[in-house]
Amino acid sequence: MVRQGVVPELLLGGKYGNSLHVWNLRNGKHQQKIHLGDEYQMTLELRPARDPRKAYGFVRVVISLKDLSASVWLWYKEGGQAVGRSGGQSGGNGGGEWKIKTVIEIPAEPADPADLPPLLQGFKAVAPLVTDINLSLDDRQLYVSCWGTGELRQYDVTDPFNPKLTATTQIGGIVRRAAHPANPGKRLNGGPQMVELSRDGKRVYLTNGLYSPWDDQFYPAGLESWMVKLDTKPNGGMALDPKFFLAMERDVRCHQVRLQGGDASSDSFCFS
Repeated sequence: MVRQGVVPELLLGGKYGNSLHVWNLRNGKHQQKIHLGDEYQMTLELRPARDPRKAYGFVRVVISLKDLSASVWLWYKEGGQAVGRSGGQSGGNGGGEWKIKTVIEIPAEPADPADLPPLLQGFKAVAPLVTDINLSLDDRQLYVSCWGTGELRQYDVTDPFNPKLTATTQIGGIVRRAAHPANPGKRLNGGPQMVELSRDGKRVYLTNGLYSPWDDQFYPAGLESWMVKLDTKPNGGMALDPKFFLAMERDVRCHQVRLQGGDASSDSFCFS
């Protein structure tokens, strides 16, 4: 299902995963299965709230079989302490049922089939293909990478039930192929893939390599791998650093950044 690239028959058959599972780690028992729906495929990567008093988090869905859109969902525990200004509830370690709802939807973009890889040509659209999300240590900003369309999105998730889009940046993409300010005349392929955020929330690092068989499937001309940096603002906003563009040698793929002293992925909680 993975090693040779996406298998279209398995994808259309809904075999790539669309549920969350809740386990009691103290006794090793399965407690609950949360089914998102048959059309949602590749439910990957949980980003829990950093504040351990809050029982909620975000999960991304790479693709919808209905329209190629991508989405981000909020999972939360109903009953107990409030988690957002809109009245949603969560509970700590007590009772209550885990629930989930869609809070972000990112549509596919119409495209000329001639500009698309074979896997997408029949749809006449390029899928966002959300391949990573990253939550800041203060639970305020959520970053969403769209590897297919070539876009990084920044959301204010102070109220997790109602994220607000605060900024977007374009670089690469299957069709768009947006350039970097360091070389405005060079079209780039690949797109924002792994997102790494500094502990202070002021720097975002992006790499564009996913997994070699998938890279070749969605970027059949050959993925030219790179790493870039964006500067961000605490209250919303971000921009590519024009002096930071690291191009890899041909056939070398960069996948993920780890920052000295810690970063938002390797640091699970921030509590004050």
